Amino acid sequence: MFDAGQVTALRHAVAASAGASGLGGDRLDDFVVAVNELLTNAVRHGGGNGRVAVWSAGEAVVCEVSDHGAGLGTLQPQRPAPDQPGGWGLYLVGKLTDTLDITTGPEGTSVRISSRTTTGPSGET
Repeated sequence: MFDAGQVTALRHAVAASAGASGLGGDRLDDFVVAVNELLTNAVRHGGGNGRVAVWSAGEAVVCEVSDHGAGLGTLQPQRPAPDQPGGWGLYLVGKLTDTLDITTGPEGTSVRISSRTTTGPSGET
């Protein structure tokens, strides 16, 4: 279980774990930014605390952040209007990672993301 006071330390731990699993460069930076967004969302909108887990799964790094908030109204994040000051978090998380899965309901929300650690034949990930 984590709260606002642990977000920075968790972000560093996720970076170390994802890097040790083979994620590097811009993809590592993007993954860490995405995880940070999920951690802060759990604190801000999910009841003030949450749970986080990071693991390797084949050729990917996976992170799941869960909270006990009231749930989300929309299951799939849409691009907010350009002049909208908030609501960009989950949209950006989806753009910065390879997968984004959201499970939500009145008992809370769980968001799972992943990023591939390997490159394909053309050098793309």
